[in-house]
Parts: sequence; C-alpha cells; structure tokens
Amino acid sequence: MSVSQLQRPVYLAEPGRSHPLGATPDDDGVNFAFFSEHATAMELLIFENAADTEPVQTVTLDPDTHRSFAVWHVYLRDLRAPAFYALRVSGPDGDGGRFQPEKVLADPYARGLDRGLWNRAAACVPGDTVTTALRCAVIDERGYDWEGDQPLNRPMSEMVVYEMHVGGFTRSPGSGVARPGSFAAVAEKIPYLTALGVTAVELLPVFDFDATANNYWGYSTAGFFAPHAGYCTSPQAGTHVAEFRDMVKALHRAGIEVVLDVVFNHTDEGNHLGPLFCWAGLDNPNYYYLHQADKRYYDDYSGCGNTLMANHPIVTKMIVDCLEYWVREMHVDGFRFDEAAVLTRGPGGAILDEPPVVWQIELSDTLATTKIIAEAWDAAGAYEVGSYPGYRWAEWNGRFRDTIRRFVRGEPGLIGDVAMRLGGSADLYQFRGHRPVNGVNFVTCHDGFTLADLVSYDHKHNEANGEGNRDGNDDNMSWNCGAEGDTTDPGILALRDRQMRNLATLLMVSRGVPMITAGDEVARTQRGNNNAYCQDGPIAWFDWSLPETNAGLLRFWTELIALRRRHSTLRRDEFWTAADVTWHGTLLAPPDWNDPQGRAFACTLTGTGDEPDLHLMMNMHSAPLEFELDPRRRWARVIDTALASPADIATPGGEEPVTTGGYLVTAHSIVLLRTLTGETP
Repeated sequence: MSVSQLQRPVYLAEPGRSHPLGATPDDDGVNFAFFSEHATAMELLIFENAADTEPVQTVTLDPDTHRSFAVWHVYLRDLRAPAFYALRVSGPDGDGGRFQPEKVLADPYARGLDRGLWNRAAACVPGDTVTTALRCAVIDERGYDWEGDQPLNRPMSEMVVYEMHVGGFTRSPGSGVARPGSFAAVAEKIPYLTALGVTAVELLPVFDFDATANNYWGYSTAGFFAPHAGYCTSPQAGTHVAEFRDMVKALHRAGIEVVLDVVFNHTDEGNHLGPLFCWAGLDNPNYYYLHQADKRYYDDYSGCGNTLMANHPIVTKMIVDCLEYWVREMHVDGFRFDEAAVLTRGPGGAILDEPPVVWQIELSDTLATTKIIAEAWDAAGAYEVGSYPGYRWAEWNGRFRDTIRRFVRGEPGLIGDVAMRLGGSADLYQFRGHRPVNGVNFVTCHDGFTLADLVSYDHKHNEANGEGNRDGNDDNMSWNCGAEGDTTDPGILALRDRQMRNLATLLMVSRGVPMITAGDEVARTQRGNNNAYCQDGPIAWFDWSLPETNAGLLRFWTELIALRRRHSTLRRDEFWTAADVTWHGTLLAPPDWNDPQGRAFACTLTGTGDEPDLHLMMNMHSAPLEFELDPRRRWARVIDTALASPADIATPGGEEPVTTGGYLVTAHSIVLLRTLTGETP
C-alpha cells in the first residue's frame, strides 16, 4: 500500500476486509471492497464534499495487501459519513476489457450517488472525468428509528396493486403537496390511496437513474443500492436512505405495501459508445454479454444497448445482495422484475431450465416472504408467461391483458379464453402446481395506453417523443369507440365511459392479483401517447383535477375494489371448479364455447360460506341482449356499466332488486347481480 505523495494521508489506510462489498461504516472508520477479477491496479478517491473536484486523499491499493482473490479492499480509519468516494481502475486491453484509468468510476454497491458534477457526454469520450463524474456517498444507515415497522406480509390473494411513478404522481401543480415529485409527497397522498382501497403501491424504478437522459420512467439503472436523489427533498447524496424509509414507514402505517419495479436486465452504461462510469470500467467481461465475434460490442437482449449477465456468479451475487438490502434495510415488501426473461439466460444468451439467479432469489431466507413478480418476457423474443421458473414467482399475466382487451372491444370467438382468464388462468398455471396468485392480472400498465386512451384511440400518437411516431407498440388491441381522440359526441363519450367500467369490472372480478395503473381510476389521458418514457411533464403526470372532474368513475373504482374485498369468492387462491361456477349463454344453458361469433355469455359464482351468489352477464355485441335469470333466486343489481353514476354500482344495502325473469344487458356492457340474503337454495 502507498498513498499519493501529492497529498498528506488524511485517513490511515489499513488492509481491510473483502466483504461485504461496497462502503461499510463502523464506529472506527469505513471498510471499502470492490470486485474486479481483471483489474491490475485500483485507486480509491476520497472527497470531503460531493462538489469537490479534487480528492482530499487518493489511496493506491496494493495488489498484495489490498486484494483477496478478485476483491480489492481497504479500511480507512477515522473516516466518517457523510463522505464521498470514487474509483480509478486499470487493467489489460482486449478480450472485452474496457479499462480506462482516466475515468472516475462509481461503486456498484454505492448507497447514494451525487449527480452535482455529472456530465453524461464526458463519460462517453476519452479523457479524465474527475470534475464531471458521479460521487458515491458513504452513508451510515445505523440509528434510524423504524418505530417497530416491518414488511406487512399481506397474502398475495388479498392484494390490489396500484402501479405509479413516484415523481409523476405529485408533480402536477394541482397536487397540493408541499414537496411535489418526492418520496415525501407520496406519503402526503396516502389518504387518497386508502380511500381508493388499494393495498400495495408498485413504484416505477426508484433506484438511482440519470433523469437528464430522456429517462423519465427510470428504466436505466445507475445505482442498484441507491435511492434516486431526484425523489428526495435534499439534492445531496446521504439523505436518500432516510427519506425513502420515511415513505415506507408511512405507507405501512396505512396498511399499504411497497413493491419496487427493478431493472436487472441492463444498466445505464448503454452500448460500446457509453457512457462508461461503473461496471464496464470495473470488469466488463464479467458483468455484460459481449459479442463473441468482436468483444468490443455487446449482445443486447434488453433492447437498451447492453444486457447484464445475470447468471454470472458475481452479477447473481449483486442482484441478490441488492434485493436483500432493500428488504432488510428499507423494509420493502416485494419486487417486480422488468424484462425478467433476461434473468433466465445463461452463457451465450440461451434460456436455462434452472437459472441460478432466479432460484437464489426464490430460496433466499431474507426474501422468503417477499413478493417476487416477473415481467416474463424480454426484447429478444423470450416469452415465458406460464413457464417462468420457480414455485412462488408471480408473473405479469400478459395473456389476461390481451384477451380482455380484445373481448371488450368486441372481437368475436373469445368467450372460452375470457372464461379461462376470469377463473385465474388455469391453463397457464395449474399444470405446474401453481395457483391463481401466480398471475398478476392487468389491462393497462405504465407501458402502453392508459385506460382512457385504450377506449379513445385506435392508433398510437407518439409524435411528442421525437422519434417520428416509430416508437411504442403498434398493436394496442384498442378501440376508439367511433372517433380518434377528443370528441364532443355524447354517444361516443358514453360508450367510452361504459368501456372503462367494463374493463375495470372484469379485472376486479377475476381470480389472481389485480393491478391498476395510477390515474386509470380518474380517466387520465396521455393524448394517445403509448410510450411516455421521456415525457416528464403534464402528458405523463397525474392530473389532480381529475378526481373531481371524473368523480363518478373514481367512485366506481372505489366501490369495485370494496366489492372485491367483501366477496372472498373473488379472491380465493384456487382455480374454479364445477362447484364454484356455472356457465351460461344468454339462456340458462351452457354457452356455445366454439361459436366464432360469440361475444356474450354469463356465469354464476357460488358464494363462499354465508356470502351471496354472484351472477355476471357480459354483452360485447353492438346490440342489447336479454339474459335469462335463475327463477329460484331473488336477485339484486350490484353493477350495470351502462347506467350513469351512481346507479352504475351500488353500495352495500343499496342494491336494486330485479323483479323480472330476465335482464336486458345493453350493448357493450356488463351486469353483476347478487342473491338477496337467505335466498340461495
């Protein structure tokens, strides 16, 4: 070990320990440990302040003293948080190495990243970046008062998930919060969330990302262990951890779980053109899939320029360490894995039957009660819905989304597939011993049309993204109901309202875990933009005038969620059997499952215990249809999506009795009845 002769030793450098990786403070100093198998030299730069352009101390790590196998380490006695650090790393050229010792690099395990000096362009070209690089923060996480908080461990079958963007949820001028766009602002909006009735928020990425790079959504991670500073009220790294913890603690007090959308399929380092600021400069061949014919380039299964080699042992360790950190230290309740099919790829990108990282996540003791949800596809064509490895992994059920969208817009011949989705998608999950909760049902998410746009546009309108409307999905399975976009036609507007209620109803009466997208409950629109990844503005923000403007739709969603909570038959974690459901056409007889023109059918659900039976009638024809009712029962109307608010959905005890032997179901509408107490045979 030697210390740069240009500076006095501020902190005594000792050999240190090889684990844990990252910067770990204790009562006497800080231990630093960094993995790099191929590095030949490494320098640790210490800064007193994040804005300092020169380190107060540069520690040159001696390979004999400060390296254990592939881990470089040093202990700096008397160093205290807050402090800041970065790395310079040297190594051999060729065979995939991208060592550039003039580049100042971030620690993959940094608990905070300060972007005060960050210049993305400088990280993409040769040259020294000490004045333009990220600064890693030494953060002492000890001493935070959790006040007894722990992850809530709510059963999956009880979940109603609300997918939201932390910044966009409250950045609108009408949000009425003290600190718009922050973790703290989410906590301020808890009364809205509890009134709606959701049980979990699924937060779009909150790991550190570069918001200057057309990266509003955050799906390009720069720091897996660091909360995004842009969501904090203080811009300096070091306060992030406490502010995130405060939000989690407040949500847990309200009974709301916190699920994080996490991105382990690629990083923000892009392709061979950069930027280079972390993993590529530390050990490129061990972190990324490299093109075997020319290792200067990357294999790209993520669609984002690079792909993390998730099943390389060091990357697997980083991923599992990261997840365990967010559960252990941040009390997170679960994770949704973006493009999770990448996590099943092995050497050369081949899909593995038993991918190590997937199983290590499943079997980790720390993660044993944590929700784990896969987006079971990737940008290279892998589609694993119904076949994702593991026992308890849930999946975003893309089949549910596609089938329900097509049915509600009026496509014929789908009633058998719709019935399968309503009952928990047994065709996808039952043969593997899985259950309905292995499927997360949704009709919209952040990626694609909002609910209001799904019924208002036949085509995407992404011109504002600056890509000539070439980005985003071309096949949205949407229907504009007769006019593209804005209209004043009262008939079209009424049909759109009905269609939104139809989609909401089918989502909430289906077995599995329902997920709704923030703003759908109040008809938030993106004006036909189905790929708002770069739109940090009103087009992507939650408009807080809408809960009043569209109060009827908000009421419908609120009562619908409450209805699901009241009726355990809708939430049971079992696939439907003949004892649970009776299928009908418009008459009290089985439907013609093979009718190529079939657009209508019904089912009667047997109530659990003392709960009433439920009778669901669905008509996606363009004309009204009379549905026969069981004369042995007395029925009352709970939902009719064709009726204006508040008649569209009844509150408990306010259901309207049905006095005839049939019910005329309006075109493109859904009706739900319940038996009156004591009237089931």
